[in-house]
Amino acid sequence: MTERALSFGSVASTYERFRPGYPDRLVDEVLAYAGTPVRTALEIGAGTGKATRVFAARGIEVTATEPDAAMLVELRKHVPSTVLTLQHAFEDLPVTRTYDLVFAAASMHWTEAERRWSRVASLLDRGGVFASFGGQLKIADPAVEEAVRAARSEHVPDDDVPSPDGTPEDSELQWPGTELARTGRFTDVRQTTIERRLVLSASDYVGHLATVSAYLQIPPAAREEVLGRVLAALPAEVALNGDLVLHLARLSEVT
Repeated sequence: MTERALSFGSVASTYERFRPGYPDRLVDEVLAYAGTPVRTALEIGAGTGKATRVFAARGIEVTATEPDAAMLVELRKHVPSTVLTLQHAFEDLPVTRTYDLVFAAASMHWTEAERRWSRVASLLDRGGVFASFGGQLKIADPAVEEAVRAARSEHVPDDDVPSPDGTPEDSELQWPGTELARTGRFTDVRQTTIERRLVLSASDYVGHLATVSAYLQIPPAAREEVLGRVLAALPAEVALNGDLVLHLARLSEVT
């Protein structure tokens, strides 16, 4: 998992160009759940800062952490000067202060399970809020999805990131909500789905796939071949379901 987690820096500018951003409604949901003013926030694995930007736009003092130097260079091009940026893996981040909010945008599954929730708890103010959100882009048309699956199958049989705790896809509560509910460190665990629909050109969708870890793990020549096959299998425009699953939890008074 560590190798996959650190594979994105090689395509940092492509990641910035082709990964979708986050809607204002996401921030609305997090702030409404918090119930009290959120003045400070820490992002875990900020990537190129797409989530950092929408929270910083609300006047929140965001500290963005990212272990990959190339991703951090790209992030610094796009976030406001008020954002503090740090090159640290979550596991190595010094606990020198606490925050009203700790959040992770499609990055929490890359962290070490053994210390994951104790470290989040140590970074939160009393009564602070944790938020994790993400959603893989899924092709809406089953026929197109099957054509893409066939085109990639030789090199990328599965491009999903499996649930870290093995929670089945059809379970009512998904990961990380499942772990949050078991830790005893958090309370009021909630799961919300935020609808997100996109239409991309075939070339832009392939550009997006070029930033997905399953594709980054195969040799460059094989990656170029499989992405070419996928492009040939696509219509001119690709309708996508990119729903975001948001998990929220509050630091328990007894941790």
